[in-house]
Amino acid sequence: MTDTSSIHQTDNTIIERHNSSIDPSRKMRVRAAWLYYVEGLTQQATAKLLKINRVQVTRLLAEARKRGEVDIRINASISSIIEVERAVEHAFGIAKVIIAPMASEELDPTKAIASIAGQFISNYVQSDMKIGVGWGRNLYSTLPHIRVISLLGGISQAKRFNPAEFAWQFTELFNGEGYLVPAPALVDSAETKHALLEHCGINQIFELADDLDVAFLSAGGIEGITTSYRLGHVSEAERQSLIAAGAVGDLLYNFISEDGDLVDHNVNTRVISIGIDRLKNAKDRILISGGKEKVKVLLGCLRLVKPTVFITDEITAKAILSLK
Repeated sequence: MTDTSSIHQTDNTIIERHNSSIDPSRKMRVRAAWLYYVEGLTQQATAKLLKINRVQVTRLLAEARKRGEVDIRINASISSIIEVERAVEHAFGIAKVIIAPMASEELDPTKAIASIAGQFISNYVQSDMKIGVGWGRNLYSTLPHIRVISLLGGISQAKRFNPAEFAWQFTELFNGEGYLVPAPALVDSAETKHALLEHCGINQIFELADDLDVAFLSAGGIEGITTSYRLGHVSEAERQSLIAAGAVGDLLYNFISEDGDLVDHNVNTRVISIGIDRLKNAKDRILISGGKEKVKVLLGCLRLVKPTVFITDEITAKAILSLK
């Protein structure tokens, strides 16, 4: 049955017919149709954005017409998601944005984001890749659904969301080689950090990250009670002083502002993680995160590391656009 909740567009428009399950090939057809018919891009420009060739675009459009997905309208339930994806791509110069639908801002988006991120990662990872991984609930939740290098030290108290545990499980999942960081994520002084990096071989692990094929990243907010603060890795006094210094959250324990700058704070001199400049050298930087407590830090991350792929939820994406 055709979904009657479709929205009308101008001349050369399309309709995406209702289907309760949106498989990747179907979404690719609809995305190609959107770019070609609604945005008016050429087939060559559409192929470039989708990272496929022109012949494949032609086939996608033909298949969409054959299946009745191209007609005179676009179904709002899918078109609205694609419209937001394209808006975020344009606003931040991101090659690909993938958004999970969300019915309410009161819901935890972790499972929705993890579902589409897990599918993306499964299709993305190939043999002989050098992969860097961060940590966080969104990243950890992708595991159920190579060479793997942890980009951050560990947290001894946090078994489930420990950066080392995530890196190890990721390595096991893809039957690769793992390189873990044998040090805490945050140490007591800049001098201790220097000693660990220079004299304990940790810098050699981070040097492996100089030519990453991909870095999978997540962000942490600072206003809520996240793992870092709940376990006392960052004290309440430090959290408050970080906020006073302009921090809105962290990327690999590097605390940043909404503008995408590292804040001037002692905590940032004590973190055992890959440097931001080194991180930017990764061929692909895939940011996977969402939630209302992370909107500002995600805005900062988009400006700081300029991810090539951003996977989030619909409500977070719209909130980020409202602050742009």
